[in-house]
Amino acid sequence: MTGKRKTLAFGSIAAIFHHLTPEQVGCGYDYLRRAGLSGGGTVVTKRAIIQQTTLLTSPRGACDGADD
Repeated sequence: MTGKRKTLAFGSIAAIFHHLTPEQVGCGYDYLRRAGLSGGGTVVTKRAIIQQTTLLTSPRGACDGADD
């Protein structure tokens, strides 16, 4: 990812490391777990900015695919 910026969204810390290596993130799984991301926290590494935000979802079957 050298020279390119991407915005990625993950549902959990484990999901981050399923798709990216610790080298790409700039830290390991245990570090992020202890870093205080809850409550909207942010962790900045040399390789990434990791932010905890609220993921908005809808209940299963709530959308019929039509735009309102």
